[in-house]
Amino acid sequence: MMKNKKKPIRNFEQERAEKLSELGAKLRQVRENQDLSLEDVAARTMIRSGMLHAIEEGKLQHLPEPVYIQGFIRRFADALGMNGALLASDFPTETNLRLFKYSWIQLSPPQLRPIHLYLVYIFLIMCSVNGMSYMMNRSVAQVSGLDNKQELKNQPSQGNQAPTGQLAKVENASLLKTVTNSNQAVRVGLTLKAESWIQIVADGKIEFEGVLSEGTQRSWEAKQQLVVTAGNAGGVLVAVNNGQAKQMGEPGKVEEVTVKANPRS
Repeated sequence: MMKNKKKPIRNFEQERAEKLSELGAKLRQVRENQDLSLEDVAARTMIRSGMLHAIEEGKLQHLPEPVYIQGFIRRFADALGMNGALLASDFPTETNLRLFKYSWIQLSPPQLRPIHLYLVYIFLIMCSVNGMSYMMNRSVAQVSGLDNKQELKNQPSQGNQAPTGQLAKVENASLLKTVTNSNQAVRVGLTLKAESWIQIVADGKIEFEGVLSEGTQRSWEAKQQLVVTAGNAGGVLVAVNNGQAKQMGEPGKVEEVTVKANPRS
């Protein structure tokens, strides 16, 4: 009855790999037509050239989770002047939902007695509720592309004034505050309330890229600029130059914070 259960997994993974190869070939052709190197695109997108190469070659095994691949494709295409959102939407990501629907169809209730059928339906309903809840929590970051950017402008909070003689400009949201220090490096501290994918770019160089678990506390410094990108902004607290830590955004939303150090005029 369930002998073909694994077939849609293989077919969907194959479909995703084929689609990545198709989109990667299109991106490579446009890039080469514009006489751009992978390093040129990496500088524009802040995505490592190795990942851009994996996208162009359709090497799915060398890339992170599908939601992040979709965001990378969008930023890659935007950097080439293409419609990134439209191109990225062609890359499939929602595997769990299709598998759940498929396994539901494979059941053969007519072979069961009425009482057994009733119990099976109750069990399936419970599994469907739990499964959908888990799937939505794990895939909520797919709602936005990785390049969903907002400008942050920090307001100083009472009771936590910035030290005298410092100046830092925070571009992205209303959650950080303006701090001053023309002679010190920009410093950003992160506290994870929930698991989230994080990318840190310090002075144009990627210092960290990966998933940080709940409870993690990390900090980074830069001389001129720090760019923080989070896949689950609601689970990330951000503090600039030891200021008050505030939530980066809404749960499940992708947010990017740029902190620049400007010398006093």
